Amino acid sequence: MAVLKVIEVLANSDKSWEDATKKAVTHAAKSVKNIRSVYVQDQSASVTNNEVTEFRVNVKITFEVE
Repeated sequence: MAVLKVIEVLANSDKSWEDATKKAVTHAAKSVKNIRSVYVQDQSASVTNNEVTEFRVNVKITFEVE
């Protein structure tokens, strides 16, 4: 039987929500092993001078506990 744990991570990118999600997983992988999935819970963006300047995601990362 596998034991799974979920952590919540916030990340941002000036490119896209997808890039922000990838950054969240990459950063989490530095200290968490056996990542199984990522769930994008929320998306938002910052706007400056009528242009989107930053994409933000709130993700839940699931990993297996050894």
